[in-house]
Amino acid sequence: MEVSVQTQKIKQKALSLGFQACGIARARRLDEEEAGLKNYLELNYHGEMAYMAGHFEKRLDPTRLVPGAKSVIVVLLNYFPKQIQSGENIPVVSKYAYGKDYHEIVKNKLQELYLFVQKEIAPVTGRFFTDSAPVLERAWAVQAGLGWIGKNGLLLNKTLGSFFFIGELIIDLELDYDEPCKKEYCGTCTRCLDACPTNALVEPKVLDARRCISYLTIEKRGSIPEEFRALMQGRIFGCDICQDVCPWNQNLKPHNEEAFNPPQFLLQMTDDYWKNLDEKEFEKLFEKSPVIRAGFHKLKSNIEFVSRMNDC
Repeated sequence: MEVSVQTQKIKQKALSLGFQACGIARARRLDEEEAGLKNYLELNYHGEMAYMAGHFEKRLDPTRLVPGAKSVIVVLLNYFPKQIQSGENIPVVSKYAYGKDYHEIVKNKLQELYLFVQKEIAPVTGRFFTDSAPVLERAWAVQAGLGWIGKNGLLLNKTLGSFFFIGELIIDLELDYDEPCKKEYCGTCTRCLDACPTNALVEPKVLDARRCISYLTIEKRGSIPEEFRALMQGRIFGCDICQDVCPWNQNLKPHNEEAFNPPQFLLQMTDDYWKNLDEKEFEKLFEKSPVIRAGFHKLKSNIEFVSRMNDC
């Protein structure tokens, strides 16, 4: 089977599995990312996320994850919702957490793609990931021609904006490779930087996670520092502010992934319901949701933190 035919079949299969985009990059060490990653860690912009400081070489070189790797297949899966939370002073959950945990959904699709390659293309060796290994996902998506890094540090795609999950399948098979995205289409726009209430975007493409609402409500252990109380805008799990204001995220098509649809209870939960949520109800409602990751006590602490601001 010719390489071009192999590549075409893989991309067609990815789209048939529900991914909205698929690009392929040559597996190599990302030398151009080394200085930026090292500087980010030295400035401690990763905060308490110690795992980001580990496996430095693996983050740069996919052959450390898959010996003999030749190709990095990158896919995008839309999660932009049809419905969003509404109501005055309602505690806000990030859109990516509306439905079931995306790790399972994306990985299941990637596993199907991997098995397809093994059965229909060649007996390859490989691994697949989504936000679960030392892989520079956004950098690989750029290399695979799927978009550019916006000033908010997220991958932007002309059609999909930034409300999507990124997945990778790294295999030891040579394929045809897409042209990396060398142009950026943010222009002079600074809406994301201007809109961030905590000034977490210290410069274009550079996020100080220690000031990011997503980090403060999910990753940070213990209570949120008092300096952020008036800046949370009701966010209790994650944050979409820098995405919501982005021109590339206007008029997006909603996803068609059933598993990402928000349950009605989430859309209907009132401020009082959130405040009175107990641990048993929390575990029942969010059992398969990314929200479970924060844990009951962290989420309740977040709710109390933003509620006290609303009550002022």
